[in-house]
Amino acid sequence: MNSATAAIDPVAFTRELIRCPSVTPADGGAMDLVERALTNLGFTCRRMRFGEIENLYARLGTAQPNLCFAGHTDVVPVGDLAAWSSAPFEAALTDGVVIGRGAVDMKSAIAAFIAAAGRVLARGAPAGSISLLITGDEEGVAEHGTKAVVAALAAEGEIIDHCVVGEPTSSAAIGDMIKIGRRGSIGATITVEGKQGHVAYPDRAANPVPVLVRLLARLLARRLDEGFEGFQPSNLEVTTIDVGNAATNVIPARASAYLNIRFNPTHSGAALAAWLTEEARIAGEGFAGAVTLTPKISGEAFLTAPGGFTRVVAGAVRAVSGVEPQLSTTGGTSDARFIRALCPVVEFGLVGATMHAIDERAPTTEIVALSAIYERLIDDYFKAFSS
Repeated sequence: MNSATAAIDPVAFTRELIRCPSVTPADGGAMDLVERALTNLGFTCRRMRFGEIENLYARLGTAQPNLCFAGHTDVVPVGDLAAWSSAPFEAALTDGVVIGRGAVDMKSAIAAFIAAAGRVLARGAPAGSISLLITGDEEGVAEHGTKAVVAALAAEGEIIDHCVVGEPTSSAAIGDMIKIGRRGSIGATITVEGKQGHVAYPDRAANPVPVLVRLLARLLARRLDEGFEGFQPSNLEVTTIDVGNAATNVIPARASAYLNIRFNPTHSGAALAAWLTEEARIAGEGFAGAVTLTPKISGEAFLTAPGGFTRVVAGAVRAVSGVEPQLSTTGGTSDARFIRALCPVVEFGLVGATMHAIDERAPTTEIVALSAIYERLIDDYFKAFSS
């Protein structure tokens, strides 16, 4: 480690990262900043590019246990530029608040962890390894980011013992929530191909609309489950129905819909896909057309059961913030769904109230506090898990 470059200001580094316009799949130089900072701290960095996505896996040490921090440098689009109080990639600092795209989700967490690692290493090498898995594809289709890196690391036999993902999990105050699991997600596109015709002569046409409506009604009528310990009940939501018919006296040739199911560990993605496919087959029986349902599983439900690792994370949060964190499985999906294939994983980061919003913002006090929590977490982790 180069002691001259060990001290990293998490707020200043957050602002540097925000100034990189890394809207998925663009990198905007963000990964170079991360790599430079980690190299200066003594990490061995590997750039792992898949498709057009920049990824990085960095590790310091070769011994076990290996504590990994995971995060993403990519951000969502800025939206209405004129509505921002300052340019979204300017990283303005106003009244103790950093404003910019990625301030919460989640460039601040990356900066906070790297700064924390620097402070830990300044006191001496840990009794194990510290690694970081940073991707540029979390906000996109998530095919060439963490998913691909995890597959590559697993094929190489790389062992990660535990992982913390820096997603903005806190709800109202920093430290009030740690995510220890997530529901799975499966989407499906339904297309019903019929035959166009005049409404006065239905025998000469095949109307796809009633077929689609009946199919959706059957799917919505099923109560998927009553919940699972620690999880909300699974839910199916229809997000769009499209016919594209501007004429009121024409039976359309085609109707389509899209649905999403967020499911708890009662189900597997494969089982739900099989159910949806079978329902689509039944809906097409006797119809002079075709019903096609294409499912896509974006992640399985998972749970990191409360135990030694969750106690270390919760203890670090409590010690620094004075807040008793809730262990939660609420919310959407994250890259933790891929990392779970390697090791137990939890998510912890800033208050997520402004993520993806206009004037996304993070108070500097919270960024500093997050870095202090990560520092305590690293210290406590190796005390607990090093033999």
